Amino acid sequence: MSVEVCDRPERHRYEILVDGQLAGIAAYRIVTPRRFVFTHTEVDESYEHQGLGSRLIGAAMGNAQRRGIEVVPECPFVRDYLTAHRDIDVVPEDERARFGL
Repeated sequence: MSVEVCDRPERHRYEILVDGQLAGIAAYRIVTPRRFVFTHTEVDESYEHQGLGSRLIGAAMGNAQRRGIEVVPECPFVRDYLTAHRDIDVVPEDERARFGL
């Protein structure tokens, strides 16, 4: 099984592909060039329970961290991921308390 995560800025989302097929998305809204609001994560039901949501968000957060992009985790899945992975420091200081981070 081949898994690829890619940013699709023209669609304002990250996509996870399994063997070339779209398996899930993480949608975001650009507030500023350095601040993105993640609004929704979805994995197709035929790919659920395989850890693909975590792989998708892990790759997206790693990309944000490398690029110096701040993330506002309005999506509960993204928020839960960041709560479990405190070493990923992408949520801006002025938003951390609102999300319990």
